[in-house]
Amino acid sequence: MWDEKFEELLRHRLPLLSSDDELTADTNLREFGLDSMGAVELLSALEADYSVQFDEQALVLDTFATPGALWTALSSARPVS
Repeated sequence: MWDEKFEELLRHRLPLLSSDDELTADTNLREFGLDSMGAVELLSALEADYSVQFDEQALVLDTFATPGALWTALSSARPVS
């Protein structure tokens, strides 16, 4: 589904997700502690680590609702030129 780096970056910003909790495509990220500041930090980390830039249309709450939605947005992000 997604790579290890993505899961590591995501788990790092989910303070209420224990190491034993499974992260699925439908996991509600807000329920596990992803707040607006965490979303901004995650966005920055994803853009830097994957050398991409998210389109403005992807910068909405729904993109950061679940790992599946975020991975889809990351996968369609355009490379930094």
